[in-house]
Amino acid sequence: MAGNLWKPYSRVPLLGWFFGALVAVTLERLAGAPLAQFLGLQKIPVLFGFSDMLKTPVSIPNVLLYLLAVYVVPAAAVTRLGASPANGIAAALYRFPMAVTAAVHLALLYAVLHVWAGASDYRVLVLRLTLIAVMLTLSLNVINGYMGEFSCSHPGFMALGAYCASVLTIGLFVDAELFGAASLSPALGRFLFPVALVLGGLLASFGGLFVAIPSFRTRGDYLAIISLAFLFIVKSLIENLEFVRGPRGLSGQPDWADLPTVFLWTVLCVWSVNNFVRSTIGKALNAVRDNEMAADAMTVDTRKTKIAAFLFGAFWAGVAGGLFAHVMRYVNPGNFGIQNLAEVLAMVYFGGLNSVYGSIVGAVSISLLGEALRPLEIFKWIIIPLLLILVMIFRPTGLIAFRDLDVASLLKPKANPGEGG
Repeated sequence: MAGNLWKPYSRVPLLGWFFGALVAVTLERLAGAPLAQFLGLQKIPVLFGFSDMLKTPVSIPNVLLYLLAVYVVPAAAVTRLGASPANGIAAALYRFPMAVTAAVHLALLYAVLHVWAGASDYRVLVLRLTLIAVMLTLSLNVINGYMGEFSCSHPGFMALGAYCASVLTIGLFVDAELFGAASLSPALGRFLFPVALVLGGLLASFGGLFVAIPSFRTRGDYLAIISLAFLFIVKSLIENLEFVRGPRGLSGQPDWADLPTVFLWTVLCVWSVNNFVRSTIGKALNAVRDNEMAADAMTVDTRKTKIAAFLFGAFWAGVAGGLFAHVMRYVNPGNFGIQNLAEVLAMVYFGGLNSVYGSIVGAVSISLLGEALRPLEIFKWIIIPLLLILVMIFRPTGLIAFRDLDVASLLKPKANPGEGG
């Protein structure tokens, strides 16, 4: 029965799903508030109604009706009825260069996210932090998944990028008490902001050398200890630097990490990580993971491979840290401690090792689940670990493991034009 219901949707291309989602979120923007009032809800559910249902369980039927009326039924109807035209458009787009086809799909995806997030500032914040989590998870999966090491240094890389980018933007473009008058016009800042992020990533890569070099002689638990020591060293160093206000934290970052900026950097991160792991050096990473001695015997330069993986992963963690600092507009050493490490590791292993798909799914799932369970306060830190334990028991490699992102296959039409039924 379920298979028969799903069969028509199996022929819907990705473009069709994006159209359906766009119709649903547009409907919410136009009629969500009146519908919520009609159903007895105080306001539009901010995060698919999970928080509302947890705060007031008696509202569960009304929230479910809202979700059905706004999201499920319109999206299902549009994708089902529009399968044939969507396949026709997808087939036409597929004749263009892949970059053009991908750009159209990304524009539609951004439109969906932009309209959905526009309902509240809270949604915008959650979405930006979720995209940053995707970048962190992807970069850590390069080391812990594709190379098979167990590194705990990612919050340290993130801290280096966050503080480097913050010092540059505040010091150069903001009249701040800590750094004095701005050296450059703030009007130039938004255009030079990418430079600050890249420099933060490069500083994080330089820090990655201090983890990569010892990794030549250590593996497993020893590497985990070395990388954890690196995390504590970076955190302690920042806490004792009065130049960046030590444990009091650094504030006043310009509000330049808006949703379009974070989205574009996330797309660039996904594209570069996917190309990296599918390249020759990516295959070498897998060889090092499976058997380092055998890889070395087969002329794989294991030293170069490890350095490349650590520096590449550290770079994107540093960029994510810079974006995080400018989203929150405040950072302190406590943002980059053990809890942050546990969250990123949970995203990697929940989503799946050696998988770009898995990293995206893990980051989005854990981020949104953490926000949805926020009303439970301390109990959410019981539910999420229990969920992770169940995943580790029944899916030891994660939900979607060992799957790279095949863009051509993902964007192609699912049926010939005219076969939508």
